[in-house]
Amino acid sequence: MTIKLGITGGIGSGKSVVSHLLGIMGIPVYLTDNEAKRLTNEDSEIRRQLITLLGTEVYLPDGSLNRPYLAAYLFAKEEHANQINAIIHPRVKEDFIQWCKKHADYPIIAVESAILIEAGFAETVDRIVMVYAPLELRLQRAMLRDKASEEQIRNRILRQMSDEEKCHMADIVITNDEKTPLLPQVLKLLK
Repeated sequence: MTIKLGITGGIGSGKSVVSHLLGIMGIPVYLTDNEAKRLTNEDSEIRRQLITLLGTEVYLPDGSLNRPYLAAYLFAKEEHANQINAIIHPRVKEDFIQWCKKHADYPIIAVESAILIEAGFAETVDRIVMVYAPLELRLQRAMLRDKASEEQIRNRILRQMSDEEKCHMADIVITNDEKTPLLPQVLKLLK
C-alpha cells in the first residue's frame, strides 16, 4: 500500500525545498500550485466557471489565463479567494486522486500544498508534514522570490491558516530555519 505524505507550510517556509529533496530520493511529488495552473488553463469546467464569475477578461486572447487580472480579484477580499478556491480546488483534488492511482506502485508519494488542510487535501493523505520557518525568514524568502513588498506578503500570510494551527494538525514538523539541517529531518520522516 502506498503511503501518501501531505507537505504543507506557510509562504516562504521551504515546502518546495523539502518536496525537491523527496523527488531527488525517488518519491513522486504532486505540486498543487503547478497542477492548479495547468488545470486553470486546460480544464474546460474551470474555464467556464471563471468566465462566468469574472468575465472573458480572465483569459487572454491567446487562451492563457490572465494571471494579474485573476490575482487582483483573488487578493482583494477573502470572499473572492473563497469563490476562486471553490472553482479550482475540487478539480485539483480530483486530479490528485487520479495521479495517486497512476503512482500506486510507489511505496511513498507526496503532495505539496500551502493550503493542504484548507483545500481538503488532508483527508486524501496518510501523514501531514508541516514545514516550519520563523515568520521573519519566511517574509525575506517570499519577498525575494516573488519580488513583492513586505506588506503584500504579510497580507497573503494573513489569508492562510496560521503556522501554529498547521503545526498542531501535523503529524510531523520539519524545521527549515537555516540552522537545523533539513536532510536528516527528511530522512527521519521517511523512516
